[in-house]
This record gives sequence, C-alpha cells and structure tokens, in this order.
Amino acid sequence: MKRLIDEQLVDWMANPRRKPLLLFGARQVGKTYALERFGSTHFDNYVHIDFSRNTSAIDIFEGSLDPKRIIPALEALSHSDIQPERTLIILDEIQSSERALMALKYFCEDAPEYALTAAGSLLGVKLREHGSFPVGKVDMKFLHPMSFEEYLWSRREERLSELIKEHLLSREKFPFHERALELYREYLLVGGMPDAVLAFNESESSGSIASYEAARVKQLEIDQAYIADIAKHAPSTLVPRIIDVWRSVPSQLARENKKFQYKSVQSGGRASVYEESVAWLISAAVVEKCVKVTEPVAPLGNFEDTTSFKLYRADTGLLSASMQVLPNDILPQSGKASSFRGALAENYVMQQFCSENIKTYYWGVPSKQEIDFLARNKAGDIIPMEVKSGDNVRSNSLDGFRRKYEPPYVVRFSTKNFGTDKFVQSIPLYTACYYAKEFIPSPSFV
Repeated sequence: MKRLIDEQLVDWMANPRRKPLLLFGARQVGKTYALERFGSTHFDNYVHIDFSRNTSAIDIFEGSLDPKRIIPALEALSHSDIQPERTLIILDEIQSSERALMALKYFCEDAPEYALTAAGSLLGVKLREHGSFPVGKVDMKFLHPMSFEEYLWSRREERLSELIKEHLLSREKFPFHERALELYREYLLVGGMPDAVLAFNESESSGSIASYEAARVKQLEIDQAYIADIAKHAPSTLVPRIIDVWRSVPSQLARENKKFQYKSVQSGGRASVYEESVAWLISAAVVEKCVKVTEPVAPLGNFEDTTSFKLYRADTGLLSASMQVLPNDILPQSGKASSFRGALAENYVMQQFCSENIKTYYWGVPSKQEIDFLARNKAGDIIPMEVKSGDNVRSNSLDGFRRKYEPPYVVRFSTKNFGTDKFVQSIPLYTACYYAKEFIPSPSFV
C-alpha cells in the first residue's frame, strides 16, 4: 500500500548528509513493510534483522561497536552481501538491544556510506525509561496509522483525493460530497491500521458486512497485541494500571466532558496512581494527548494546563472496535447514544492532525464553553476548530470564543459541504488531513 512515508524515505536516501534513520511508531502501523518496500524498490538488496526474533543479532552488538566488525557479522547472520549505498540495512525492533541503538552513533561517525535504518514499536518507551539515545547522530521519522488520504489511496480513490484537495483550496461545493462522506464513515470503522485496511479491501465484497467483520477481527488481534506488549514490557507494578487506562479511553471520550479523569479509570483514582501509566501509553504511541491551554494566545505551549488533557486512541478504527460500533451506528441519526459518534469524529480529526505531526490543544470550561482543537495557521494566528459529527452545527462555544478573542476566522468540521457563514468556515470532515497539511504548519515552521 502506498504511504506518505515512501517519499520521505526517498528524500532521506538522497540527502548527502543523511544519518542512520530511526523510524518510530506503534506496533503494526507498517514500519517494517515500508522499509522493506523501500529496500526492494530503491536498492539492489536489503538485509532485515529482527532483534525480537533473533537473539544472535543481539549478541553481535555485545562486543565492539565498530562498524568494520558489525558489518561482516550482519552479513554472516543474514547470508547476504552488504554494500555501501547499494544495500539497505533494516534493524527491526531495535529497542530490544540497547547496544544496537548505541551503535547508530558509530555508523554515523565512522561509516556514513552505509544506508542504515532502524525501527521499533516501543522505542518511545525504551528511550523514556533508559535514555539510551544517540543524540544528534540519527535522523528521525514517525510513522502513524494511515491517514484518510492514505486510506483513499488504498481504496483506489486517488482522483477523488486530488479533487478533495482542489476543492479545499477553492472552497467550491464538492460534487462528490456524499461519496466522500461514505468513505469517511468507512474509515471511522476500518481505521488506518494496515492489516485491518488490507483485510477490508481484500474481502470478496468490499464495503459489505463481511468486509467490516474481517477488519474487526484484525483490529481485535491488534488490541490484544497491545495488551500483550503491556504485560511483557511494562514494569510489573504498572501493568494492571496501564491496561485500565487503555480500556477507559473509549468511555471517557464518549462523555460530553471529554477531559481525562483519573477517577473514571477506577473509583477514587488519582494522578499519583495513574499518571505514569498514561505516560507509558503515550510513549508507546498507542494514545495521543491533547492538553488544555488557559489562554488561546501564541505560543500556545506557554499556556499549557498540564493537569487538564484529553486522551485519544491513535487509531479511530481501534476505537470503533473497542466501542463495538457497527456500520448502521454511524449513520446520521438522533438519540441519546449519539455522543459516541461525536467521540469518533473528534478522535478521527485528532488522528489526521497527528498524521501530519501537528500538535494541537483545546480550550474552555467543561459543560460551559469548550473549543475542541486549537492550532496556529501559517500566518501565526490561533485558529479555533470545532468538530461536529453531523450537520447540526449550532455552537455557542465558537460564537463565544470569537467574540472574546476575535480570531480572523473559526473552523467547523462537520458533514456539511464547503461553505462560509460570516466568520465560520465550514469544512467537511473528510478534508481534515488535507486541511492540516495545507493550512497548519508542522512544528519546525511554527
């Protein structure tokens, strides 16, 4: 499947000052597949060393970390020739070997001619706990679950994707609005985990109940793999608490007040009991954190209220699986159970921002006024963004925010087509990832 990371890998390869590449990301987001595909299409050959499956690989790095010693040992282990510039080296699950992580420094300094990549599903956890990081000696990239744009590519909707981008820029009514909404609702259920997307697409009748069931099987397998990772890699005293936090995220998001509450994990829960568990899940890249700001003033990071935050699942498909959502559940309808549709839509928008490595915040007073997301646009203005799961878009919060802080405009993501009503820009939900890419700069440009 085509991924946004593909072009980034090509750019890395072409950089004359490239360093060993460290690819972060949660388990099963496609890191290994992306690197192997890159190796097979842009190199004569590639060598894949998986530290989680081959203890001999770990042993190689227990001695000297001189690349002149390491390369022949990797050749012997893989039964392959490793040629500078012509062979891609993939060190997979590198967090299993602290010495291998350290070795990246020596490849950077003494053997930059080798195309060396490393990936790991729990790299963030490893670095948080041990800090064994070759600072300044590696290039870093992060692979998230597939964005909605990548999902459209997988569905062979490349031209529709291009048209969405064109209409986002022109703000003309989109003639294929209903088709785009249909695919957006598909994505809410299927999500962006490659195995789930592949199962959905390879079903005999893609879009049928059977195809959703095939995707759901994969999602539940991934959920269990995450639980197994927690049990295997987290400190034993934290394991039950981390699992409790992980399982509480869906119900916390489904409330009207989506602020994460420790007491909702377990009765009487406190930050002192659960904050380390939250940090572990964030480091493992399976949840994303959105922090409240006390004032929507630039730079937003100066106004963080770190005690108030929302937690989102890194993949909306996994969230749907945890909520046991069925296709009919996300169709436009009213009723008390509709709050979970708001949770899915908000989680979806957060996922699209994260796919562009954009940090967002929120603002407000729970149950009174609250803006779902805040970010700076390319002009440096703070833009409030609200998410509506349907086409009922009345919002006292946006109106109140506009009167108090006078932003140049406000953004509303909903199922309505493109449009502008005074200061409010109506943006269809299916454009969220494109909007993030076109109008909100990445952190390096803020």
